[in-house]
Amino acid sequence: MPQMVAPPESPPRVGQADDDDRHQLRVRIWLVTVTVLTILVTGWLVRLGPIPAILALVVAKHILVAILVMGLGVDQRRQAL
Repeated sequence: MPQMVAPPESPPRVGQADDDDRHQLRVRIWLVTVTVLTILVTGWLVRLGPIPAILALVVAKHILVAILVMGLGVDQRRQAL
């Protein structure tokens, strides 16, 4: 009759902060703050004329996409290694 063996214990988590929930909250608040600030600055620059408006919208698009990518956690796998 084969012997039953219990599965091995899970390895300890390395590199996990104790305050991970607080860190995630701080990151979310920072992302929302930067998003609002980007929109406000872009709106102010749009009022200055067509050339600053075009430049502001181009830069704002890049900043907002970067914020979206950070919020989606695309870089989390790299940070865990």
